[in-house]
Amino acid sequence: MPSRFLRDNRFMPTQATYEDANLVLRLYELRREEKLREARAWFGPNCTPASLEDLMRIAPMGSQENAYFRMVVSYWEMAASLVTSGVLNQELFFESGGELVFVWERIRGLVAGFRDFTKNPSAWRNLETVGNAYIKWMQSKGPETYPAFQKMVGTVAATAKKSGSA
Repeated sequence: MPSRFLRDNRFMPTQATYEDANLVLRLYELRREEKLREARAWFGPNCTPASLEDLMRIAPMGSQENAYFRMVVSYWEMAASLVTSGVLNQELFFESGGELVFVWERIRGLVAGFRDFTKNPSAWRNLETVGNAYIKWMQSKGPETYPAFQKMVGTVAATAKKSGSA
């Protein structure tokens, strides 16, 4: 049975609605916006920070790369907030929002440092909540699903570097 995720980590059964479907389509349309497409094209093969310091090397403050990083992460934080607030059906979102967990895989190691740096304990909280729920959802599909996904995330940058496009 589909469920809607709530902030207090409870799941409530609900059926996806036409409004949910329209919101998913709207999120897709936003992902096609030219600047966000550029940012996403940069993020995949290039944004592989192991630490906040590493991120500052890859995407220094004031750089185009930093703008791309912020654009991608803030887009998925915003999309995740629609799920955590109960506005968007979680199951439907998971069926079509795999890029969120890709982004979460890339930044999850930065969360503590970023929150400390910005003095904002809520930074990326929606992305964290939905990213972790998405991982559990993936694991429910089979024990090999999430490890295979992690491997794919790791090979994206390696493949781009090998081909010289990163």
